[in-house]
Amino acid sequence: MNKSKKEEKLENKILNKLKGKPKKLAQLIFNDKEIQALQNHSNTVSINRLGFNDHGPVHMKKSALNSLVMFDLLKKENINFNLEKEDIGEKKDSKIAVIFASLIHDIGMSIGRDNHDLLSVTLADPIVKRLLNKIYPKNIFKRTIVKSTILEGIIGHMGNHQTNSMEAGLVLIGDGCDMERGRARIPSLISTEPRAGDIHRFSASTITNLIIKKGQKKPIEIDVNMKETAGLFQIEKVLIPKITSSAVQDYIELYAIIENNHTRRYI
Repeated sequence: MNKSKKEEKLENKILNKLKGKPKKLAQLIFNDKEIQALQNHSNTVSINRLGFNDHGPVHMKKSALNSLVMFDLLKKENINFNLEKEDIGEKKDSKIAVIFASLIHDIGMSIGRDNHDLLSVTLADPIVKRLLNKIYPKNIFKRTIVKSTILEGIIGHMGNHQTNSMEAGLVLIGDGCDMERGRARIPSLISTEPRAGDIHRFSASTITNLIIKKGQKKPIEIDVNMKETAGLFQIEKVLIPKITSSAVQDYIELYAIIENNHTRRYI
C-alpha cells in the first residue's frame, strides 16, 4: 500500500509537532499495516460504494493535525486536560489519546456508514491494546486509562454519544474541521448525478480553507473561508453541533469569512 504525497506530507507535519512517547506512537500508527488497510478500505467503501466524501487516511490525518494544533494552543494557555486535572496522567498521555483516536476514528467506515462510530470502536479495541503495549509496556494502569480515553474519542466523534473529557472533545472538533473543498473532490469527479445528501458535497466544495489559530478572546479561533454562502451549511450542520457538544467549547471562537470579506461570528 503506497502512500500518497499528501499523506506523507501530513505525517511529517504531525511528527514535527511531537516528541517522546506521542511521537513514537504516531510512528507506530503510520507504519502499521493493519491500520493502513483499514484506513484505505474505509475510503473505498465511503467513496466508491456509497458516494460520500473522504473518510480515509488523508481525512484521518488531517483530523489528527487539527486536533494537535488545538491541543498546543490550549497548553500555551496552561489549560490542563482531564487526565492531568484528575491526576491520572500527564500531558503526553492526553496527547497520545488525542492522536490515536483521531488517526483511527473512521475505520468503521470500512464496514459501512450506519453506526460506523460503534464499528470503529469494535475494530480499534485490539489495535489500541496492541500498540499501547509498546508505549506503556510496564504500566497497566496507564494502558487501561489511556485506552478508555481513546475509545471515548472514537465513539464520540459523530456527536451521537456524549463525551465528557477534553481529550475526546478535541477529537470531535478536529474531525469536524476537515471540511475544505478537497475532501469532496473525488466523489464529485466520480458522479455528477443528483442524489439525496448532495448539499454536504456542494457546500463543502465552496470552502476554500479552514485556519486554526490563537483566538482574539479565547485560546482557539477557527476561521472558515468560503467562496459562497452555501458553505455556511457545513458550519451550521456539521461543525457547530460538534463544538457545542464538546468539553472544549468554552475555549473556541468560530468565524465564517465569505469571499466578499463579510465575516460572521458564530461562537
